[in-house]
Amino acid sequence: MPQHGDTARVDVEALRDLLDGRWAAVRRRARDILRGPEFTPRYGLSVAEHRARVTEQLHALARTDLARYGFDPRYGGRGEVGASVAAFEMLVCDLSLMVKMGVQWGLFGGAIQALGTEYHHATYLPGVMSLEIPGCFAMTETGHGSDVQRLRTTATFDPNTDEFVVHTPDEAARKDYIGNAARDGRLAVVFAQLITGGQRHGVHALLVPIRDADGTVLPGIRIEDCGPKAGLNGVDNGRIWFTQVRVPRTALLNRYGDVAADGTYSSPIENPNRRFFTMLGTLVRGRISVAGGAGMAAKTALAIAIRYGQVRRQFLRPGSDSEVALLDYLAYQRRLLPALARTYALHFAQEEMVSRLHDGFTDGPLDERAQRELEAHAAGLKAVATWHAVDTIQTCREACGGAGYLAENRLPQLRADTDVFTTFEGDNTVLLQLVGKSLLTNYRQEFGNLDPLGMAKFAAGQFLGTVIERTAARSLLDRLVQAAPGRGDEDDLRNREWQRALLADRENHVLEGLARRLRAAPADADPFDVVNNVQDHVLLAARAHVDRLVFEAFASGVARIEDEGTRAVVERLCDLAALSLVEQERAWFLEHGRLTPARAKAVTATVNALCQELRPHARDLVDAFGLNDEWLAAPIALGAETARQDQQARARVPVGAET
Repeated sequence: MPQHGDTARVDVEALRDLLDGRWAAVRRRARDILRGPEFTPRYGLSVAEHRARVTEQLHALARTDLARYGFDPRYGGRGEVGASVAAFEMLVCDLSLMVKMGVQWGLFGGAIQALGTEYHHATYLPGVMSLEIPGCFAMTETGHGSDVQRLRTTATFDPNTDEFVVHTPDEAARKDYIGNAARDGRLAVVFAQLITGGQRHGVHALLVPIRDADGTVLPGIRIEDCGPKAGLNGVDNGRIWFTQVRVPRTALLNRYGDVAADGTYSSPIENPNRRFFTMLGTLVRGRISVAGGAGMAAKTALAIAIRYGQVRRQFLRPGSDSEVALLDYLAYQRRLLPALARTYALHFAQEEMVSRLHDGFTDGPLDERAQRELEAHAAGLKAVATWHAVDTIQTCREACGGAGYLAENRLPQLRADTDVFTTFEGDNTVLLQLVGKSLLTNYRQEFGNLDPLGMAKFAAGQFLGTVIERTAARSLLDRLVQAAPGRGDEDDLRNREWQRALLADRENHVLEGLARRLRAAPADADPFDVVNNVQDHVLLAARAHVDRLVFEAFASGVARIEDEGTRAVVERLCDLAALSLVEQERAWFLEHGRLTPARAKAVTATVNALCQELRPHARDLVDAFGLNDEWLAAPIALGAETARQDQQARARVPVGAET
């Protein structure tokens, strides 16, 4: 209930509808499908039992429309790429099922659709959707995970037989950690160096059968199980070697590069580097999906911890014989409520990202800059969201004490399952470097040709408004002027324009400083050393950029709330998201004169106040996520603690008495 004098109320159903967003019907459909014993989380399964169960669940999903959203309607799909991401996110009942679905209908099927042509679509997509063709996405190699451009698997064209010969030349080239490979996969999208006429044309994708219909591994293929993992043991990850495996020329997914019967190579994109990155850009859906899946895992952990904290009691209140609920302690609020605020912020950022992805697929190809920004934003959001999920789940585990360590309460499994989210679909640190590179590219396009006087004016701040505008923020100087009055007032800290200005200024200052450091490098400096020496700065620029984007998305989401009471509560949550970030990064703001010491202390005091104001609404805010109780599947979140306390009260056992 709200505190005395606080009239704000959360309309949980209305907030849930807002959070469900553009694909609300898909989310409601998933809530209806993912019910009953078949989809209730289970713990204590062996690896074999878990894999078998997840495969059965996947077959059940193949009989629903959840499997068809992302595919071309001409072949039985729904043509809703955004809906396919929303459906993926909802599989939080078991993250192994979420990942296996992503492998089959996101990576494997998505690669056929994005990189193949009409022949591949008509031949394979119906079987992909029905699960008659279980598949793998064989990109990663033991020697090259992040550096895809230097994969070592080869696909050499033989014009005498009209075939490609797929080969693993050494141990570094074996395909590694491949989902669906160890047990279920029949066909693999294999990324390999394309060679024809003795000339290499870079990495391309081919369809290579790895097992027959009975599950027998085919000649020339060797598969090894990766074995038990820390988490996601319902996914059968494996390693694959190819020994002179022949596939027909039509196995090449030839949207961006083709080979004629005489071995002649052709491509609509002449530049090999541009061709490679265009090909990878079509697969951006995977990173966006992982960010959303991580967000759902964080929401689940928060729902469990906040429900438990609301009823779990420890230590007598002075002058009373009743114990205090954990959620009434400021320290407990401090652990969970800023994480809840950040989770909301990331949710709205994810919603915007999925919409951009969907519109980019349905409204025609994006121009080069728009595509680069989509890929960079997807990379940054994936990194920030997965790190946040891992940290949040661990915090929730600790906040629930020993109960949070029990397998029956889901938190340990969520932690183990999401850990690798920071690695697959791109190592997070590498992804943030991609974001930084994109920012520098945009910066160079806007300001790279300024003369010395122009650069001097820029450094003096004359063009701050322009650079911020080109990175989607509003004019910094205008906002600083508007927010200047009342600098010491707590209400001013809750001023959305001041928050916006502060984060935009940080982003711009860091990027400008990075550009100056790069410009200052001697002309004869080693390029590797130049970039390597500023990597810390690149990563900071990327984080500052993503932090601003996430904040902007949250602020935009708040503006769409129609119910006055709900908006008042979520406004405070947005304040908490912004100010807890400022508090976390206060060293930077103090070092660079953006906050005075007194102002920094006021930020901390305001974060405390916001936590206490939001405490009465915490349960409503997690209930608005729309997580079925059977997905939570944690006794501590479903009444076990309340039942224990009620039993103790009925027995009239005093606190601390021997029993």
